[in-house]
Amino acid sequence: MAGQIDARLAELGITIPEAAAPVANYVGHVVSGNMVFVSGQVTLENGQLQYVGKLGDTISLDDGYKAARLCAINIIAQLKVACGGDLDRVKRVVRLGGFVNSTPDFGDQPKVINGASDLMVEVFGDKGKHSRAAVSAGSLPSGIAVEIDCIAEIE
Repeated sequence: MAGQIDARLAELGITIPEAAAPVANYVGHVVSGNMVFVSGQVTLENGQLQYVGKLGDTISLDDGYKAARLCAINIIAQLKVACGGDLDRVKRVVRLGGFVNSTPDFGDQPKVINGASDLMVEVFGDKGKHSRAAVSAGSLPSGIAVEIDCIAEIE
């Protein structure tokens, strides 16, 4: 039987992919006590990088929002593994750290990272409300537009 969060994802039409494998010497997430630290998740979909470019140049604000949402879906994939497949174990999304590949004059990083924040609240309700950072980066791996990490509490 699907849990409440899986049912909510289905209602939203969101399919959670397999958690992405690390591309360097790190792990996708670490569980320490009741905390899960999710490594930076990127705009990977079906094995392909999406939203490659800079906000304020080749990537629109709308596409930046979608890129952040895709990162959040990939965060949920890591959380699902950390919870042994049961996303109902997520007690709280504590913090998101958002990095936006943007030009020096671009100042809407918070609006971009809202794509991830909004999704966490849509999926987890009040448990998805979190603290966060939304900062500019001069570049990100492979030229992607957004990367986001997460800290969550689990039961």
